[in-house]
Amino acid sequence: MSQVECPFCERRCVLTEAGGGFCRMYHLVDGRVVERFAHRYSGMFIHHIEAVPFYHFQPGSRTFVLGGAGCNFDCHYCSNAYVARSEPEPLLVYHLSPQRVVALARQNGCHNIAFAVNEPGVALASLIELAEAAQAENMPVGVLTNGYLPPAAADRLGEAFAFVNVSLKAFSDSFYQRFVGVPSVSPILRAIELLRRKTHVEISTPIVQGLNDQDIPEIAAFITSVDPDMAWHVFRLLPEYKMADCERPSIKRVNEALQAARQTLPYIYFGNFVGSQWVNTHCPQCGAVVIERINMGGCGAKSRAYYLQDNCCVACHYRLPIAGAPVAWNSEELD
Repeated sequence: MSQVECPFCERRCVLTEAGGGFCRMYHLVDGRVVERFAHRYSGMFIHHIEAVPFYHFQPGSRTFVLGGAGCNFDCHYCSNAYVARSEPEPLLVYHLSPQRVVALARQNGCHNIAFAVNEPGVALASLIELAEAAQAENMPVGVLTNGYLPPAAADRLGEAFAFVNVSLKAFSDSFYQRFVGVPSVSPILRAIELLRRKTHVEISTPIVQGLNDQDIPEIAAFITSVDPDMAWHVFRLLPEYKMADCERPSIKRVNEALQAARQTLPYIYFGNFVGSQWVNTHCPQCGAVVIERINMGGCGAKSRAYYLQDNCCVACHYRLPIAGAPVAWNSEELD
């Protein structure tokens, strides 16, 4: 029986015709690595792009959100473990061609599409086909990824998708070894650097109190070294799955840990609790609120007001790194 290493994940799992691999989403057909469940999804819904979360891409737009099944991680605190670690086939109830997905997004008045429930690397070929079909209709496609990708896969992802959010869960190898099940954070850091050269990137970090909050200074320094204009979404994580009894992070303690980072990173957002005061975008030069949002409890937010003009602060004319013009929720325009 022939065997091949999976090229879509840094785990380099050995695949056969029978399947294999940690994510259970690929197998061999005539010696080629192919998806077991191409163009199949576990769910779809419509949301504000800020809730996905993307704060610096087409603010205010309506996003058609897709989810699949499977993951190359086993995060002990995962809130989507039922999708990430369950047997994938029973979950993948929708079989939709790329053209059908684009049509559904248009029918529902959406301005972009995001694959945002599980790791896109487990269905990369299908999602690239979707991105190509959507691009032909002037509709951007984005993904949320854990970034545990070989360089070639990260390169393909960066070229195919208009916006990418990378989950940088910690900065220490020991955290990834103990709570994620992979040996090192290095492939994720490499992927962020590569992706940022290719496409719009935002970073997310879920904080688990006492486990990765001490990594905040190092994560901030890394983001600053890559591009200090990247948006960094810090979440007060409420652990589930294998860590459901874990302590809930203190809002005060996490925010205090972010204070020093704000000196070098102007776009740090802190949420996942009702009434967060740290979801607005401020002009780095004069401090004025230039994009106002409201956080109602989830990991993202909802756009409330947009005060930029051609991406510039109306008070001091400083230009902010917003990708794409704002799109009103009910607008039919696709920029």
